[in-house]
Amino acid sequence: MGFRFKEGSLDGVIIIEPDLFPDARGVFFEVYKNSIFKDRVTEAQFVQDNFSFSKKNVLRGLHFQMGPMQQGKLVMAMHGKIWDVVVDIRRGSPGFGKWESYELSAENRKMLYIPPGFAHGFLALTDDVSLFYKCTQEYSPAHDAGIRWNDPELNIPWPAADPIVSEKDKNLPMLKEVMKLMREQQ
Repeated sequence: MGFRFKEGSLDGVIIIEPDLFPDARGVFFEVYKNSIFKDRVTEAQFVQDNFSFSKKNVLRGLHFQMGPMQQGKLVMAMHGKIWDVVVDIRRGSPGFGKWESYELSAENRKMLYIPPGFAHGFLALTDDVSLFYKCTQEYSPAHDAGIRWNDPELNIPWPAADPIVSEKDKNLPMLKEVMKLMREQQ
């Protein structure tokens, strides 16, 4: 049993495909195995697991945690299909302000490792999306932050004309405002 790891175009982002073992009963695969992940995703010591359920066209994000509570995430669609987006917000990174997207689904069984220093969001492409993710830090309301999903500077072409977005996410600041706030906190 194992996994195939592929580097994303942004440094530190990893696409992970587990080996699948189908038979007449269904399919079996490992989601996480510390002995394998510790060599490929060295900072990934997971301390919290999360689950979200979303209807079609729900857009969540772009979320991250600031300061000492930055989270790495291992994301997987257990049911349905999502368009997953990561944005590099690491100051001084060659990829700063760049984003990339991935389709994760119950059918392709791909997982995505998002290291600390990235904002993360997704759009539910099908009804009844169940998303499971592991985090390297516990949720901290005091460090909770985000970037507006439709920031024109990022220019992310979300594949939905009118996504369903929470009031909180509609009112998140733009990337420039977030970076100014982060500089002021140092």
